[in-house]
Amino acid sequence: MAPKKVSYKEAVEEIDEILEKIENEELDVDELSDKVKRVSVLIKFCKEKLHKTQSEVENILKEMEE
Repeated sequence: MAPKKVSYKEAVEEIDEILEKIENEELDVDELSDKVKRVSVLIKFCKEKLHKTQSEVENILKEMEE
């Protein structure tokens, strides 16, 4: 269940929005499970994006040293 064409910024904003609803007890029990699953998918996406970006930056810096 990968995020549908979502940017890193949009993923973080959605995570924040869901967490705020959880903290404010705005979600009922039926929604809670789905939202927690969604947050886990978004966090995985963000972590992968950060690792990929870090690798790309490291490669660029290595190329600059040559």
